[in-house]
Amino acid sequence: MKKILTTLVLFTLLFSWRAKADEGMWMLPLIEKLNIGKMTEMGLRLTAEDIYSLNQTSVKDAIVSIPGCTGEIVSSQGLLMTNHHCGYGSIQSHSTVEHDYLTDGFWAMTKEEELPCSGMYANFLVRIEDVTKQVMAEIKEDMSESERTSAINEARRKIEKNATSGNNYRVSVSSFFGGNYYYLLVYERYNDVRLVGAPPSSIGKYGNDTDNWEWPRHTGDFSIFRVYSGPDGKPASYSEDNIPLKAKNWLRVSLQERNIGDFTMTFGYPGRTQRYYTSYEVNELMTITNPNRVKIRGIKQDIWKNDMLEDRKINIQYASKYSSSSNYWKYSIGMNTQLERLDVIAEKQSIEEQFNSWIGSDEAKREKYGQAVDLIKRAVEGRAEYLNAQQYLSECIQGFELLGFNSFGSLLLTVLKSDDEKYVAQTISRTLGTLGEIYKDYSPSTDRKSAKAMLRLYRDDVPEKFHPDFYAKIVDRKYKGDIDKFIDDIFDESLFANEDKLRTFLGKPSVKTLENDPVAEIAASINKMIDFVSSEISRFDEDINKGRRLWIAALMEMSPEKTFYPDANSTMRLSYGSVQDYDPRDAVTYKHYTTIEGVLEKYKPGDYEFDLPERFIDLAQRKEFGRYASSEGYMPVCFLTTNDITGGNSGSPVLNGKGELIGLAFDGNWEAMSGDVAYEPTVQRTIAVDIRYVLWIIDIYSGAGHLIDEMTITK
Repeated sequence: MKKILTTLVLFTLLFSWRAKADEGMWMLPLIEKLNIGKMTEMGLRLTAEDIYSLNQTSVKDAIVSIPGCTGEIVSSQGLLMTNHHCGYGSIQSHSTVEHDYLTDGFWAMTKEEELPCSGMYANFLVRIEDVTKQVMAEIKEDMSESERTSAINEARRKIEKNATSGNNYRVSVSSFFGGNYYYLLVYERYNDVRLVGAPPSSIGKYGNDTDNWEWPRHTGDFSIFRVYSGPDGKPASYSEDNIPLKAKNWLRVSLQERNIGDFTMTFGYPGRTQRYYTSYEVNELMTITNPNRVKIRGIKQDIWKNDMLEDRKINIQYASKYSSSSNYWKYSIGMNTQLERLDVIAEKQSIEEQFNSWIGSDEAKREKYGQAVDLIKRAVEGRAEYLNAQQYLSECIQGFELLGFNSFGSLLLTVLKSDDEKYVAQTISRTLGTLGEIYKDYSPSTDRKSAKAMLRLYRDDVPEKFHPDFYAKIVDRKYKGDIDKFIDDIFDESLFANEDKLRTFLGKPSVKTLENDPVAEIAASINKMIDFVSSEISRFDEDINKGRRLWIAALMEMSPEKTFYPDANSTMRLSYGSVQDYDPRDAVTYKHYTTIEGVLEKYKPGDYEFDLPERFIDLAQRKEFGRYASSEGYMPVCFLTTNDITGGNSGSPVLNGKGELIGLAFDGNWEAMSGDVAYEPTVQRTIAVDIRYVLWIIDIYSGAGHLIDEMTITK
């Protein structure tokens, strides 16, 4: 195979011009070549080496990935800031009716009071290395797509194996630009991360679903954790002997004003963008993916929310589940609205027409790229019915939580069939000890209602050929199509429908009883359909992967005057921009910041979205803002920048030109919800919570000034 551009020099030459000023999620090793000049013109006072270095501490050493989000180290003792919604699952996991940290907030006044968080971690980036040449070394022109993929994956495995030799690093060779380039990402993971502080949800989630993805915003979206290491300073599992991380680097915190035009940077781990999608893929989003998500989650969330509002315990149990579901439910509504409003399909079609003109009668270009769009079109159209069924299976099963216990049941069945009586007894004993945690966030009554709605919806919306066979074998034959009665019997009969029933069973376990549990039969039927649908979709993988690779390579060759950046893929990126207002529609201009006055204006006593603590109202009305107020006397809350972010950037630090922390990115704006597919520079904005508001909540409102003392504050 002819060599594609694999060296850093050629990579840089290809992308020697830049796109619009604030668009782009840039790779840190290429900042010196691609971006530093423009960033300096805009107000950056750091060098590229200050941002990313292998030889000295740099900004990258203070940025971490955490589950689904980004965080930043803000003290020499491993203090970590992120968004409230990023820490929400950990806050919820420690909440009970007696200690409701979601409602009341939580502040550890000593390190001994900090709470271990199961499943929480902090990944520090060690290095990024271009390995395209090594990955592509064995690729030949005459390879089929499957042969090409196999050769690439084998090369990736070898590189990853070598990169982990003699260390405990986590590594991955990730694909960029649709499989045209590959980079090795090396991380060090710390698994002992503890909850330090969180404001009450009335501050941290102020505005809830109503304000989500909207501006103006008045949300104190932050939480605080601490990273711990073993006594030797290396990553270690939780232990009372662990010590606060001695950070290589931490961000200084600035109290300076935010003015229009001020330079801003964000660092973080954006999840996924699809900026190089064709019109066919955008249409798939608009006609299948987004409307399905909106419809299914909307029904499920209404059931959850009704129970949450009626029962405080259920409210705590389902708080994190609901928040996770509703975030991308509203995102999907907004994306479709803006994709349609901005006529993005027509924009993509225009690019495809330019592509057709570009390859024109050029035999070499047609030979190399001519099939790109057709491959994608064929795959998207061919997989449509299967993709629809797959999404319904996935979304509806999430609303039938009892099925999730089948995996636990399968493991338990394997244990009970063992001839080792001591092993069986020990496992049962351990299981009994963990049941409380397993069922802590599960409401059988809520799940029963949701399961009925989800199975009815699936039957009504999905063609019969995609119905798991339990519909015909059980629901139709035994229950005459009565799904409500079917679900009631499952919940009445299953061992897993409530904790007490399972405890009783484990007191005198029986293999036969476990094998006959109705959950096992239903889960097996659904899994069989999932396997079938997944297999059918996979038939189109080669076409769409090859089509995307060729399409993106063609776009880059077709427009050599542009500076291209790779789509987000959960690897560390930098974006840069400035503080700016915007004009969302005719005769309307949105100011670039909000204040605590706006928080009070939205206040609705007793409303779960807009209620406020009495202490907050009292301090705000008396303007007790301490040193955190603006020079004009008001308390800033949130502000806007033109930085390019997406999901996964939640919690990302917003830095000024000196690399100082001025806010935490937590959202995008409604008018640019199409941004993951098509960047719109006139309206695309990042919404950040002002660090001065964060510090005021920590210090003045919550009385946790000892945390401020850990930080390095500049004026």
